[in-house]
Amino acid sequence: MKTSLRSLVLFSLVLAAPVMAGGREQLAAFTRDLRGLDASFEQRVFDPNGRQTDATKGNVKLSAPRLFRWEVQSPAKQLIVADGDHIWIYDPDLEQVTVRNQSFEEQGSPLTVLIDPTELERQFVAREGGKEGGLDWLTLTPKKTEDAPFQQAKLGFGPKGLVRMEFSDSLGQRTVIGFSNWARNPSFAKDTFRFTPPKGADVVGEVSPAAKVVPLRD
Repeated sequence: MKTSLRSLVLFSLVLAAPVMAGGREQLAAFTRDLRGLDASFEQRVFDPNGRQTDATKGNVKLSAPRLFRWEVQSPAKQLIVADGDHIWIYDPDLEQVTVRNQSFEEQGSPLTVLIDPTELERQFVAREGGKEGGLDWLTLTPKKTEDAPFQQAKLGFGPKGLVRMEFSDSLGQRTVIGFSNWARNPSFAKDTFRFTPPKGADVVGEVSPAAKVVPLRD
């Protein structure tokens, strides 16, 4: 579960859009005036034989352009926070925190499409997936396949925005994420996208100092 969660959280954030003709147009419409999102999710993971191997439920929060919080609430708690400089992954059961540079996590992810819509054509081959199951689908395929976290992602839009996201990896594993209860541009508490390792937790990785602007002197 932990491996899939780490790789999935970043591309689970291409989010809801108004009803329009086609997934591409819905995504384009949604990126306009975007400041933040809040939603519930249900995630299921299937092995190459179609057997379900994992199921989780939780909440996702996003504040454009670089902040997000992905919180698994059941069956076991787990938390991922992006603070603009680093990605923090916290496993309460193991009392372990993993930290890494945020730019590394974002590379090659559909999250970049949400941050900057121009990345859609630069990083992905996007095509309309037609209408199926009452949803309008948009398919994204990474242009750079080396080290890509997924081979193909499918976004399904309904009347209330993004309803479902499906993607598969090079090992044949398939992940399905359902979204509900969308809130667009909500107000977040000031500590929503901050994380401090709990006392006694084992921290794996290094925290690099944030970039600072130093004024020039005569």
